[in-house]
Amino acid sequence: MLKRVYLDNSATTSVDPQVMAAMMPYLTEKFGNASSIHHFGQETRSAVDKARHQVAALLNCRPNEVVFTSGGTESNNLAIRGKVQDAGFSLLERDGSSIQNAHIIASSIEHPAVKEVCLDLEKRGCEVTFVPCYENGVIRLDDVLGSLRVNTVLISIMAANNEIGTLQPIADIGNLVRELRKKGRKIWFHTDAVQAVGKMPIDVEEIGCDLLSISGHKIHAPKGIGALYVRRGTRLQTQNIGGKQERGVRAGTEPVHQIVALGAAAEIAASGIEESEGRLRELRDALEDKIFDSFPNAELNGDKVQRLPNISNISFPGVEGEGLLINLDMQGIAVSTGSACSSGSLEPSPVIRAMGHDDSQARSAIRFSFGKYNTAEDVERVAAVLPSAVDMLTRLNRRSS
Repeated sequence: MLKRVYLDNSATTSVDPQVMAAMMPYLTEKFGNASSIHHFGQETRSAVDKARHQVAALLNCRPNEVVFTSGGTESNNLAIRGKVQDAGFSLLERDGSSIQNAHIIASSIEHPAVKEVCLDLEKRGCEVTFVPCYENGVIRLDDVLGSLRVNTVLISIMAANNEIGTLQPIADIGNLVRELRKKGRKIWFHTDAVQAVGKMPIDVEEIGCDLLSISGHKIHAPKGIGALYVRRGTRLQTQNIGGKQERGVRAGTEPVHQIVALGAAAEIAASGIEESEGRLRELRDALEDKIFDSFPNAELNGDKVQRLPNISNISFPGVEGEGLLINLDMQGIAVSTGSACSSGSLEPSPVIRAMGHDDSQARSAIRFSFGKYNTAEDVERVAAVLPSAVDMLTRLNRRSS
């Protein structure tokens, strides 16, 4: 049988068996509505409370600062729309005239779940500044500082990029926002930490953020569950109206089984994060060493040091990334050409283009993303298959050009 190797853990992860075991009782005998006051309801309410504590421990925050959502996309929407709307800036009057435009600062390489929200708000009257990243895929604090306006309400900068893994200076931005608030500025800081959580220590007190998004299926919980950290005192305009769940921030009957799963996954991630970080880095570096030995002209996209331990994004000159992805898949190896949310697009990676690279480098990029179940044997398997795949595609490309 074909041995399959999964190196697309930044797109999604498999559910941890321990997480599945924790979740299953809440799909069977423990089925009560957590808002009910009888035994069945209180049983599930206790489970939700426990999960809230588990997620809070992973982020080093108070349990009542954790709001459960359906995932990273909803968390980002709730953070950005909720804060802008709560800040008292009316986006558009009914006749289309703008009263006062809220200003948002984001990076040019944000995930679509942030970037598209900002662009939609821009259409509705907000002002948005996308600060650039540089050749190493990292933004600069000076650009954020230089983009500030008197009506800036929110800064939203991702903790780590989903395609190239680069880490952004979020602790510096958090410190900047704290200093601005000491001077009376009403400004808040959100970070999309979907890719970073579980791969490296995340401490909201060290970061100094007001809002932070996470997603369960990136840390071996099921799809459809996530959370938003909301710093105490940070108000949001609710986006889901219809109930008082999640302290009125997010209405809707709690999916207890998924919340329990996220809590279990958070506890597992927190318990071995330093060991996991080191192991992932070893696997990633081992694969890169083998790739660059075989392909000296291959190019690493992003910063070699300032990045997540599990992501390697490499361009193979003369090769179409999509073709290489398909070829590897036929040989049992799953990789990606970029964000899973953009996989239906034929456009070259906007992240790599934003770094100043041309379409050719963007189109030839492959993302290898490791997870907890990958092994050194997986690295050997990929390294053995790549040369023939790249060579074949290079020859085909020369014939067609």
